[in-house]
Amino acid sequence: MARGANRREFIQQGLLAAASLTAGGSVLGKLSAAAAEDKPAPYKISLAEWSLHRAIFGGRLDHLDFAKASKEDYGIDAVEYVNQFFMDKATDRKYLADMKQRAADLGVKNLLIMVDREGRLGDPDDAQRTKAVENHYKWVEAAKFLGCHSLRVNAASAGTYEEQLKLAADGLRRLSEFAAQHELNVIVENHGGLSSNGKWLAAVMEQVNLPNCGTLPDFGNFGDYDRYQGVAETMPYAKAVSAKSHEFDADGNEVRTDYRKMMKIVLDHKYHGYVGIEYEGQKLDEPAGIRATKKLLDRVAQELA
Repeated sequence: MARGANRREFIQQGLLAAASLTAGGSVLGKLSAAAAEDKPAPYKISLAEWSLHRAIFGGRLDHLDFAKASKEDYGIDAVEYVNQFFMDKATDRKYLADMKQRAADLGVKNLLIMVDREGRLGDPDDAQRTKAVENHYKWVEAAKFLGCHSLRVNAASAGTYEEQLKLAADGLRRLSEFAAQHELNVIVENHGGLSSNGKWLAAVMEQVNLPNCGTLPDFGNFGDYDRYQGVAETMPYAKAVSAKSHEFDADGNEVRTDYRKMMKIVLDHKYHGYVGIEYEGQKLDEPAGIRATKKLLDRVAQELA
């Protein structure tokens, strides 16, 4: 009798377990889903100021209110500044202190300054290249004062493939040596010319060979160069990542870049830092474009967690 009772009890328990799986879904599946929800996001999200360039240039948003807009309008607490919006303020400590305090009051982290219009760091003319390097010094000091980790620069040059590699590496090395004195990184974005060739930019990084000189892979800006290949080639040196976006389909996916494929490349290189939203589209206005990009990045983060 005892054996029979044990057997019946075992069968009943099995039937109950099967019923619970059928009626309520997989217990293991629910546990796995719950565990996935508890996992930290595989990357963090920041906002690049260029996403609001039309609003700023159009006078609808003051540069000094960018950190506030990032936090209060989009729920993003890390920002990437663009020097074009405060071009004459690099050495104005009072202005920079105001920027810094406003961000701090909001709990917003200053990550980097994107620098343009200060000359070609790979200029073939030695004097012009030196001038370009020195033009960036004030932005290194401004970025350090603001608490940023990096200065984003361009590796513009002219000449043959090999000549440009050598010239860009020279300018970047000299600027990086100066930045190292301020414990700051110098990072290069694929931003036209040979810098949009992932293989070339990786070779420049190898030639500079300094720990504080790296890349900022941008999902766009590759021209005819394969964007996935370009990001894969430059990710080993990445100290920031730019999630460029333009248009979205009905399902909320970016039409030019497969974000799942791209973010898998990013994560495969053990990068778990900030991914900066940089919306440049026309079909959605800037606020809607930023929100669409953030929604997509949040969804992909959940899928890849």
